[in-house]
Amino acid sequence: PPGTSDEHLSLASFFKQVGGCDGAIVVTTPQDVAIADVRKEIAFCRKAGVPVLGVVENMSGFVCPKCTKTTEIFKPKARGPGTKKGGEKLAEDFGVPFWGRVPLDPRLMQSCEEGVALSSQYPDSPASKALGSIADLLVTSIRLEDGRLEVDMDMDDGAACP
Repeated sequence: PPGTSDEHLSLASFFKQVGGCDGAIVVTTPQDVAIADVRKEIAFCRKAGVPVLGVVENMSGFVCPKCTKTTEIFKPKARGPGTKKGGEKLAEDFGVPFWGRVPLDPRLMQSCEEGVALSSQYPDSPASKALGSIADLLVTSIRLEDGRLEVDMDMDDGAACP
């Protein structure tokens, strides 16, 4: 978690030595305390000149593998009816794209343990669909230009665009 060590400083220094960093995907969990820590990381990225490509909310609900119902475990505070919360609110506050929520899904851990892609073993699982959407956003937000990755951000609709 942010604030517990200086890995981000070491990575930023390393990336400067090898030619820079094209961008960061910031991952948070829904709890308010995690959101507060990740705010610091976004501020760090800005100070270090690292573009934030998007925010992802991990552990966003638990998916029952039997009935596939999603239950919110970590409930961030909404500041009023219809207001955004968690990672989505964080992204809005910083003016960066919100790329989605990845729910807790025991099948994801199982797939990792077995060395099999979740998308091939459980293509219809909510976690698989969420990760696929996030991967699509990453692919559409970058391009190769003269052998270097270029980040293409269109903030008008709050998403990364080709």
